[in-house]
Amino acid sequence: MNIGLRAALYALSLFVSSCVALAAPAIEVLGKDYVFPNKLEGLPASLSDFTNLQINSFTTGDGVTLSYWEAGSGKPLVFIPGWSANGAEFINVMYLLSKRYHVYVLDPRNQGLSQRVEHGVRISRYSMDLREFGDHLGLESADYVGWSMGAAVLWGYIDLFGTKTINKAVFVDEPVSIYSHADWSEQERLEAGGMTSSVERMVSAFTVGTPANQLIVDMKVVERAMAKDSPCYVNSEAFANEFVKTDPEYTAKVLFDHATNDWRDVIRHKIDLPTAIFTGEYSNNLPSQRWMASVISNARLYVYTRAEQGDHFLMFKTPFKFAEDLREFLEH
Repeated sequence: MNIGLRAALYALSLFVSSCVALAAPAIEVLGKDYVFPNKLEGLPASLSDFTNLQINSFTTGDGVTLSYWEAGSGKPLVFIPGWSANGAEFINVMYLLSKRYHVYVLDPRNQGLSQRVEHGVRISRYSMDLREFGDHLGLESADYVGWSMGAAVLWGYIDLFGTKTINKAVFVDEPVSIYSHADWSEQERLEAGGMTSSVERMVSAFTVGTPANQLIVDMKVVERAMAKDSPCYVNSEAFANEFVKTDPEYTAKVLFDHATNDWRDVIRHKIDLPTAIFTGEYSNNLPSQRWMASVISNARLYVYTRAEQGDHFLMFKTPFKFAEDLREFLEH
């Protein structure tokens, strides 16, 4: 074989390996089994009980390796995690929904098992990552669920690429604009979900724990994250903490850009498909979620009560109810 042909074949092999990832069982990727703290009927007692859970990866156009979690078969259902979150936290939701759908959870860059990088740390690039993820999977269309910052990534996707590849969209408890502008009325702040008047202080509070005045940074979401008031949530958080090492130096990089986006124009004018919005009575985002439902045609609003643990983490705290409600919406 001549040198030129050998080099060409080698280059082709690199290209193929960067574009096509072979499926690997999660227990092999993570290196060991895991027993959940609480044994709950209808959910896995150990990682090995979730036999078809896989962890795979692909490489983006700007050279970043992103991991994704995958299980089940049927219609594709794609989840985009929130800021600093990861696919491991979705293990209960995936387990329940994979009985009817081919479920994917993409770990965003600098989160979960995905690569840590200095570049592309803005919502627009994360939206491009989502587009390239769909291309990698060969999805002509799918249902998409964005939780927290994942909803913003999906709004960015719709802004850039439209809705032709999305069957139905689901947004879970994400403010329309995290930054509260000084010239807004209180009604405007509530409708947008503004939760800080100083993005710098918010970034510091969320990444290194700097004390924050509640009037400057709304810390309700952090309080609810600390409330281990659901055995399902305890299980998924413990599992994620066992296998995913979050680096705040890297998760912090996208937070300023994320907080300064205002998505009201996208929500008013570009969401033209069946939409579900999930929120709860514990969430300070509730007024903004009601506003979203009022301006999106064909939108359905799900408001979980306090008794139903209706906070920012509702899908992890009440995965059975969330999975049932989501299935009902997707199949309606």
